[in-house]
Amino acid sequence: MEKIFKDKDGQTIAATIYGKEENPLVILLHGGGQTRHAWDQASKNISEAGFHVVAYDLRGHGDSFWSKEGDYSIKAHKKDLISVIESLEKPSHLVGASLGGMTALSLAGDLSLSALTKSLVMVDIGIYPNPEGSDKIVQFMQSGGSGFSSLEEAAEAISRFIPHRKKPKDLSGLNKNLRLKEDGKYYWHWDPKFLQRRSERKPGEESEFYKDQEESAKNIKIPTLLIRGALSDVLTEEDKDHFLNTIKHSEFKEIKEAAHMVAGDKNDIFAESIISFLTKSN
Repeated sequence: MEKIFKDKDGQTIAATIYGKEENPLVILLHGGGQTRHAWDQASKNISEAGFHVVAYDLRGHGDSFWSKEGDYSIKAHKKDLISVIESLEKPSHLVGASLGGMTALSLAGDLSLSALTKSLVMVDIGIYPNPEGSDKIVQFMQSGGSGFSSLEEAAEAISRFIPHRKKPKDLSGLNKNLRLKEDGKYYWHWDPKFLQRRSERKPGEESEFYKDQEESAKNIKIPTLLIRGALSDVLTEEDKDHFLNTIKHSEFKEIKEAAHMVAGDKNDIFAESIISFLTKSN
């Protein structure tokens, strides 16, 4: 079921809802440059295991609002997440990939809002992103800046970025992640200002972000699971160890033959890991 949430300023957040409303709530937060549809199959599997699942487009992505000011900070994403949880009027298990994971971590470690969260699953992201791996993602996102002449061209770009994954024969699913504009070209379904802000960071802003995330991680008391794709270059061994040493009660699961896009690479194994953890943590 499709649903529109509104933040405190009345801006729209597009979501897809799965499962019965009376079941425990799970919110899935996608990574930068993705949309809620990255979770489609996982959402279905998790809801069938007895959970009320909400997957929404982060601001600046998919069908959610695009910030006029270009505010795509973790603090801004956190505000949106709080709005969604409060509108559903029950605490949530949080599952976040990459950017979504950093957002979930920020809320889960906010002691003043501890009543909003029940557990935390971080998907291929540590306390903060690995610079090298993040740069590769940004380069991929920038590669489509001038648009694609066809879905096939967009699919080729994805294949170059994730060569281990087999290119689908049916490319119609790409329509969920692309916008066909008046010039006849396909563009990624996210606001170009999302990357612009990254390049315009002021001196000290990044270190302040790292400090905030570290503080949030140290405050986390709820059950926590860190999932890593064995082929990932975003969550390194060093980043993994730092996470587990900081949040000492957290569990760890590595999924073989999966890279940064874990849910898409090994969806069934990924969903099973999530369901097992959520069932135990509920």
